[in-house]
Amino acid sequence: MKSAVETLNPTRVRLTVEVPFEELKDSLDAAYKKINQQVTVKGFRKGKVPARVIDQRFGRGAVLEEAVNDALPKFYTDAVNEAELSPLGQPEVDITELKDGETLNFTAEVDIRPAIEIPDYSGIEVEVDAVEVTDEDVDKAVEELRERFASTAPVERAAEDGDVVTIDLEAKVDGEVLEDGVADGVSYTIGSGELLDGIDDAVKGLEAGGEATFTSELKGGSAAGKEAEVTVKVTQVAKRELPELDDEFAQLASEFDTIEELRADSRKRLENMKQYDQATQAQERVLEKLLELVEVPVPEKLLEDEVNTRKHNLEHHQLGQMGLDLAKYLEIQGKSEEEFETETREAAVKGIKTQFVLDELVKQEKLNVNQEELTEHLMRRAASSGMSPDQFAQAVVEGGQVPLLVGEVARGKALAAVVEKATVKDTNGEIIDLDDEEDEDTTEASAEETPAETAEEKTEG
Repeated sequence: MKSAVETLNPTRVRLTVEVPFEELKDSLDAAYKKINQQVTVKGFRKGKVPARVIDQRFGRGAVLEEAVNDALPKFYTDAVNEAELSPLGQPEVDITELKDGETLNFTAEVDIRPAIEIPDYSGIEVEVDAVEVTDEDVDKAVEELRERFASTAPVERAAEDGDVVTIDLEAKVDGEVLEDGVADGVSYTIGSGELLDGIDDAVKGLEAGGEATFTSELKGGSAAGKEAEVTVKVTQVAKRELPELDDEFAQLASEFDTIEELRADSRKRLENMKQYDQATQAQERVLEKLLELVEVPVPEKLLEDEVNTRKHNLEHHQLGQMGLDLAKYLEIQGKSEEEFETETREAAVKGIKTQFVLDELVKQEKLNVNQEELTEHLMRRAASSGMSPDQFAQAVVEGGQVPLLVGEVARGKALAAVVEKATVKDTNGEIIDLDDEEDEDTTEASAEETPAETAEEKTEG
């Protein structure tokens, strides 16, 4: 077999392959054997029909077609390996010449990973928000904790903002009560915004036994997105009572003995959260700077597939769970379809470029992933998916996704290496020394956001 490569553009090549006919022998033998098992010829036992009889009865062309279809993947793979290409997706194959007993010639056009040069990135500088926790931040955190320990006491008066009301609901669409539109004994905090639009105005001013009707668009259920006439009846009004902010509250709500110890702990927790946010911000901005340094051509077919995948996941998974369609989502976001398309394409381009660059860094820096790192990453992914580690691991193995997880960890390590060499300053001009473990977690999270699954599957294809 002889092969040659023609570069059509930085992300696409055409392979020209010439195969001597003798190299088709194994595939021809397999073709005769396969046809033998499928046909019946009078005078011959099944599977024992001679090749010449098959040629006479069914045509040599049918045998050649079967043989070529069997042989092409191997010859294509050999040509790819010989040229040391990294294909993305399936090739477009064209048989240019097939002469029985002489030769098989074909071409194969396929997208490839572009050659990328990573320049010196040690000079990257970024600015991040300073870690500052104010007394107001601590007050807010303690108040939120206080809210969690609030109690309620029934009152005999009209409902007000902040009250907890017990209500019965009935929703009608086109005058008909919905099968899933009735709910009794629902507890609702006025002003929380957790139920239907318009319900706050409907229940405020009502005492126990009071009833009101209002119109609202349903957020979920069998009539999600439709306008409904909702009748709400208040069966109880209760006032929320907050505990005093004293040492007794600290002992109730935490492991601390005094309110000052509780406030100090809240401050420390807020500092840790802001430090994590700062590390996340640092790696995002370092990544943006890195991508600015590198010229990365993006294969058009891969880009289209990634755009379609992102749109499909949004429409059929994320929005579906919220009872929304794309039109309603865009309305809520205040975006036009054109703006949505542009943003989705820009995000897809950035994701593909990120993966290409980080994968190149993995090779350049000779980064490996050990079992401990893979296990830790799997545990984090399992937690974010809501599955147990065993369930997630089983799903990964059964789906053949282990290489994808390895790639995610490797890309996380690659970005961590870049962040480590970058100069990170906060808005006060102070140089930030990011904690190693925290940095690794955030960079790994960033790597997970790239279209790893799409691109890796296409690479393997």
